[in-house]
Amino acid sequence: MTQAGPVRPDLSRRIVLGVGGGIAAYKVCEVLRRLAEAGHQVRVVPTEAALRFVGAPTWEALSGLPVHQGLFDDVPEVPHVRLGQTADLVLIAPATADLLARAAHGRADDLLCATLLTARCPVLLVPAMHTEMWEHPATVHNVAVLRSRGTIVAQPASGRLTGADSGAGRLPEPAEIVDLATLLLRRADALPRDLAGRHVVISAGGTREPLDPVRYLGNRSSGRQGYALARVAVQRGAQVTLVAAHTADLTDPAGVEVVRVSTAREMREVVLKAAPHADVVVMVAAVADFRPANPQPRKIKKVGSGLDPVSLVVNPDILVELVRGRPQGQIVVGFAAETGDSDGDVLTHGRAKLARKGCDLLVVNAVGEGGAFEVDHNTGWLLSDDGVETELPQGPKSLLASHVWDGIAARLERSAPPSSARLDA
Repeated sequence: MTQAGPVRPDLSRRIVLGVGGGIAAYKVCEVLRRLAEAGHQVRVVPTEAALRFVGAPTWEALSGLPVHQGLFDDVPEVPHVRLGQTADLVLIAPATADLLARAAHGRADDLLCATLLTARCPVLLVPAMHTEMWEHPATVHNVAVLRSRGTIVAQPASGRLTGADSGAGRLPEPAEIVDLATLLLRRADALPRDLAGRHVVISAGGTREPLDPVRYLGNRSSGRQGYALARVAVQRGAQVTLVAAHTADLTDPAGVEVVRVSTAREMREVVLKAAPHADVVVMVAAVADFRPANPQPRKIKKVGSGLDPVSLVVNPDILVELVRGRPQGQIVVGFAAETGDSDGDVLTHGRAKLARKGCDLLVVNAVGEGGAFEVDHNTGWLLSDDGVETELPQGPKSLLASHVWDGIAARLERSAPPSSARLDA
């Protein structure tokens, strides 16, 4: 993932960064650095246990602000009230099992928990703990209570934990935490739990079609938009299968099942296998339209080979196959990166593609001008098969993803029960 870029002064916000007492606290130093470099004012409020892992001088050096931990620090400023009242976002990472329990029960026995009680801005808790603690019924209950109140409890990653242990409960990477925080600062209602119980399949990245062991036909897709859609979907409650082609070394989104492929035909096989069990299939990947007709087992020499290395054949159209074979109630979403030409502008070509492919929704992006490929921001339009067209705001790709999921969630609410219910019926 790329680092968060600088923000305009009018987008600078006040953030309370709470730090829980877990070993993952060291990774939050990078979260703080990225938020501060983006121009935000970040006030760090560590728990007493957190200061055993990372000391106050580190937090103060990275934030440029004093660190308070006790309820009786700087009493005239009433920090346990003022911090929450004036914050644009409260972000807690790592949110330990103890912190989740105290937050769920409205405890106010330290500065951080007291701040939670006065905050009226978005609150994002990013858990990190051992798998047994994350899956314990008490923690499951506490998370459900917090989410029922509108607190955003992020889905943790899976992977290496403390020592030799591995499993769910790992803190997501700093870039992902910053991306979620940035999304909530841009749009406070971006992460409702409206996809809970839904299974979605998303494709991402660009396929590569081998010409020989050295060369391939590819495209400029980085996979960032598909990963953003997966990241937002899982935080909105969905079970997500991400079919990833080549994705510029992006870090897997926390809580997402990732299946890796390379060519268009490999992607077709995996997507069509996963699709029947999904409520939504979103084809974001830039799938090559063509592949070399005669890929060679050895490197093609520049001279003397006698081969035509650019003879091509057409790849299967995965989106059309999905539309034709979808189960009742499934929503199929396509993506189209377009450029205007003498036959029409970007929207004209997008409308034609929506009609030609037969999908429910189509996201149209204009290529160029800092959008679509190899950048962190995007914009475009969401076209519906019923003729409704929604302009998507310019901003981080996670922001566009949140608006796309709004449109999908609205259709799901109108059209179908979860796929699990359909399979059980």
